[in-house]
Amino acid sequence: MPTVIGVVLKKAGKVYYFDPGSLRPEAEDKIVVETNRGTEIGEVIATARELAADEVIMPLKKVTRLATPDDIAKDEANKNRERQASKVGHDKIRKHALPMKLVETECLFDGSKIVFYFTAEGRVDFRELVKDLAAEFKTRIEMRQIGVRDEAKSIGGLGPCGRDLCCRTFLADFEPVSIKMAKEQNLPLNPIKISGVCSRLMCCLKYENDAYVDFRKRAPHMGRDVNTPEGIGRVIGFCAPKDAVLVGLEETNKQIQVLLSDISPVDRSAIKKTPAGEVASSAKNRPPRLPAGKAGNDGATRPKDAGESGKPGGKPAAGDKNGAPGNRPPRRRNRGPRRDPKKSETAKPANSGETSSKI
Repeated sequence: MPTVIGVVLKKAGKVYYFDPGSLRPEAEDKIVVETNRGTEIGEVIATARELAADEVIMPLKKVTRLATPDDIAKDEANKNRERQASKVGHDKIRKHALPMKLVETECLFDGSKIVFYFTAEGRVDFRELVKDLAAEFKTRIEMRQIGVRDEAKSIGGLGPCGRDLCCRTFLADFEPVSIKMAKEQNLPLNPIKISGVCSRLMCCLKYENDAYVDFRKRAPHMGRDVNTPEGIGRVIGFCAPKDAVLVGLEETNKQIQVLLSDISPVDRSAIKKTPAGEVASSAKNRPPRLPAGKAGNDGATRPKDAGESGKPGGKPAAGDKNGAPGNRPPRRRNRGPRRDPKKSETAKPANSGETSSKI
């Protein structure tokens, strides 16, 4: 297993692993390393230790040297140059009227390049801006667009809890956060209450999500009947931090909080069921329904569906619109095609050779 040390190149940045070789730097020591961007100075946050080969990206780059006083002085000069570049960058952006916001400026340790980090809603044509900045600083200029989370990490601030932002203090990478995590934790789905200073879902929703998911798997569903030390009750609430549920007792109509280890499901097989052929008591006492036009034992007659105009449930008879019977003949049933009354024909067999005669 290779021996590595953990190094960050900027405050609360991503942790990179390097091969210390024969050096054994302590935590918070400054060292000079070679990266893909060139020579940089970083800070040690994890001392030498052995890691499995699959936990690091091979091949490892070696530490160049421990930072000397000259290296530290050069790093301070670069920070002063970054502040000057930020001021010039704001002026140039305002001059070209570009729809972008400059967030941070970074000057590499060897002074070979200055990186400008900015945010924008879309693509920005900054070619003229790069020409002006290159003419001003006489070095390579790189413009890099970042998101609002990276902006909050660069600027810093206070979260809703009153402490420094997690991304500014210890979070190296941003993990995906979804609205489902807020639902699992029964949090109000109010964007103002579950969003951070970056206007995105708070990163801390991820911290306890696994505990809530595990609790949901072990806890009974809402409204389920359970046995408790004080009797049978129904689940009416959850308390994941205490690993307990809120139960409403049936007999005493009281609410108690019970640990998951102290409850058990109700045995449904013990509940008395009604036999398949048995009729409910309400159905037994219900009088039979009489057919239309028939009289019952009490002499009452059920009205017919048609022709009972003016009675509840009755339909108006055929006739005028007020329901009075008219002279319209009764409706003829469909018994085949209707014959023409002006013509009367006698059907003859087709093979008889006789023709039909008119009357």
